[in-house]
Amino acid sequence: MRSIIRKELFIDEAKTLALQLHEMVYTSEMSGTNQRTFEDELWEDLSEETARKAVNTKGRTVVYGIWHATRIEDITMNLLVAADDQIFEKENWAARINASVKHTGNSLDKKEILRFSERIDINELRVYRMAVARQSENIIRRLKPEDMKRDVHQANLQRILNEQAVDDVPSANWLIDFWGKKDVAGIILMPCLRHQLVHLNESMEAKRRKK
Repeated sequence: MRSIIRKELFIDEAKTLALQLHEMVYTSEMSGTNQRTFEDELWEDLSEETARKAVNTKGRTVVYGIWHATRIEDITMNLLVAADDQIFEKENWAARINASVKHTGNSLDKKEILRFSERIDINELRVYRMAVARQSENIIRRLKPEDMKRDVHQANLQRILNEQAVDDVPSANWLIDFWGKKDVAGIILMPCLRHQLVHLNESMEAKRRKK
């Protein structure tokens, strides 16, 4: 994937591979695939109590991991890649999910993560997550070869802070500089793909520790 994503001759192959990998970090319901995915495995035999209360070695719950990874994909793919609105802002998702914050959650400490996880509507969070994933796939399908090397625009980075999608404190706003150094291909490779897998693995750790 890394070796071909910025090469014009391989644009179709790169997008196909990106979509295949993306399917695996979301539920099979999202894409309609018959293949068992990594997220399918996470939700399998997962009780609500475990999703809300079990933590990994970093003090993060399953609910937090799903929220955090989904919010970051929504922010980066829509604001930075597509220069569009966040899915989160389009249908009043903060109220639907009953989320105490609208940002990525980077600035939450361990106690705040548990309080956040207690009140959130898990079913609505999962619906939001699917909406984000489907929009990301639509964005990937529309990309042209020249888009892959396009740098992130500074105005769109500022928009993230303006919309309070990232908490403007040192424990979170480093993300702005981090994303600002990436091109579109880099956003797809990290926030859209690898970052999802990182937090699915962390969530699986929380699930196992409960047992």
